[in-house]
Amino acid sequence: GCNPLAETGRSKLQNQRAVLNQQILRAVRMRAGAENLLRATTNNKVREQVLLELSFVNSDLQILKEELEGLNISVEVYQNTEETFSIPLVPLGLKETKEVDFTLPLKDFILEHYSEDSSEYEDEIADLMDLRQACRTPSRDEAGIEMLISYFLQLGYVESRFFPPTRHMGVLFTWYDSFTGVPVCQQNLLLEKASILFNIGALYTQIGTRCNRQTQAGLENAVDAFQRAAGVLSYLKETFTHTPSYDMSPAMLNVLVKMMLAQAQECVFEQIGLPGIRNEFFTLVKMTQEVAKVGEVYMLVNTAMNQEPVKENIPYSWSKLAQIKSDHYKALAHYFIATILCDHELQSGDDEDQQEKALSQLYDYMPEGLMVLTVLKDKVQRKQLGKAHLRKAIFYHEEALRVCGLCKKLRNIDVLQEVLTAAHKRSLLKYAQQETEDDFLSLIQAPDILPKTEYKIETIAPQFSKVKVKDFFHRLGPLTVFSAKQRWTAPRTIHIHHEEGELGFGLKGGSPVQIYCLDPVCSAASMGLKEGDYVVSVGGVDCKWLGVNEVLEKFRNVGEQPIEIEVISCQDTAASMHSKSATYSVGMQKTYSLICLAMEEDKIDQTKKAPLKLPFLSWGTKNRQKAASTLCLPSAVAGSSQIKKQLSPFTLLNTESSLY
Repeated sequence: GCNPLAETGRSKLQNQRAVLNQQILRAVRMRAGAENLLRATTNNKVREQVLLELSFVNSDLQILKEELEGLNISVEVYQNTEETFSIPLVPLGLKETKEVDFTLPLKDFILEHYSEDSSEYEDEIADLMDLRQACRTPSRDEAGIEMLISYFLQLGYVESRFFPPTRHMGVLFTWYDSFTGVPVCQQNLLLEKASILFNIGALYTQIGTRCNRQTQAGLENAVDAFQRAAGVLSYLKETFTHTPSYDMSPAMLNVLVKMMLAQAQECVFEQIGLPGIRNEFFTLVKMTQEVAKVGEVYMLVNTAMNQEPVKENIPYSWSKLAQIKSDHYKALAHYFIATILCDHELQSGDDEDQQEKALSQLYDYMPEGLMVLTVLKDKVQRKQLGKAHLRKAIFYHEEALRVCGLCKKLRNIDVLQEVLTAAHKRSLLKYAQQETEDDFLSLIQAPDILPKTEYKIETIAPQFSKVKVKDFFHRLGPLTVFSAKQRWTAPRTIHIHHEEGELGFGLKGGSPVQIYCLDPVCSAASMGLKEGDYVVSVGGVDCKWLGVNEVLEKFRNVGEQPIEIEVISCQDTAASMHSKSATYSVGMQKTYSLICLAMEEDKIDQTKKAPLKLPFLSWGTKNRQKAASTLCLPSAVAGSSQIKKQLSPFTLLNTESSLY
């Protein structure tokens, strides 16, 4: 990752975001405490003081929210450094997080679940933590994207290795909402995965805004980056459907996807017009439809931003910028068609049918009393309709300038003001150049223009398979066998003696190999070897990743000499477990429940069973088992003594599912 102490414009913004997040957290906690006191007290004097304090806290929160909005609209920092005369594009800021220490939880789990020396995996745990820390400050290029994807894929391995579905690991992940600054704390790794996905999409938007929009290659890269950002955010919306952070809610993600696709469409229009727009009939028809398409998509974005519940949390300046862009590009469409009508009279050598067909595709309907062919042939009607379009263009330009002037954040963006003013002056000049003797016929209303594009803008799904990562905890064994879902006995040492050149059992499977066709009277069986055991070591050499042939070769190499092997047995993963469930939100504990399960099913009163409670973060998975935050210590030998009596969870000290 980048140097977090580097004094770049982007790092300064992220540091300011982190400070604001902490201030918002304190204010939210104060408000929550005041609200609790208000509900609890009946003293009128105390209630008056609390209400006064609440008013101050709410005022502070509003000010902090406005400051955070100012960071979200600081688009100049993310633009290309080259001189440009284009309306700025909007990037997403990276979500901030707190540091996480995986060391103790993972080392405990390796010792308890995999029965291995956890000190041998300190380097792997350190690599995981270093990768997470680097992901907090990714570089704004493909290398940064690849690093975030690597961590996202690595989390898939970590989840399978260390996060069983029946309990929590005690690792608390804290992520701050990108728009409100409110923190969300969960002991669920899926919050971490979803937040990393959001940051991948956000980094793509920052790459897109950084592209040089004065070159064809730069615009192509910008279009690709915004399409990929939309693809990642769309994947996040479809995969994680019940996220507790509002910036990752389906409604908000839907708006963000639309905004990224609209910015991609805007870059496509700029790409078409980059070589210059020739004042030619069919070229202007094409440009009219393309720019009308940009205006339409921004109108849809603005509509989506003003719908509940998104309206309350989307930055106000983003909504106004979408409205400004919609008006601006609609004005350009009317300006282009006015240029067609005012500057291009039908000549004898022109293809009349082709011009009529092209012009008719721009309109859904014509003003009453006008026909496309008549307009093309009649000079007076062409001028009348052309001036009507110019009046519509001037109206939209003035509306865009008015909205820009009303928004404090946007009127401070100089290049935005310059682009809008220049376009407005151009339309006014064009209108002033027209003849004025037919002004009494100016009641004609310019019809709406039908948008059309030859370049279909779609989301590009994330291609995680292109990034190759190696499981940090590869040495634990094949993931299909050695995962958090499987429960194992501790390794047992078996002394193998050759009996008349035979082992007394066969081997099958891939990695690791399994015991099968075990002779019940052989010496290995008498020492505790069981059918279906997995062989994890032969002669002190780890063989979790070896196949049948490699393991047999090790047996052949020792000849008739005795050899030691280590085996493990799979335990019943459906055994009932004690579990504690705790849910956190906004940095404070909301609920805490201890659910005690009886160990003997026939002794449980069915009417008194504790109801299953879904965790706060359900992530779209139905009928999930309840969460837990306890460690379970496995017994040393499979099939340990059965529990004879019902025990309290506070007296379980040496049993298989004791609380730790």
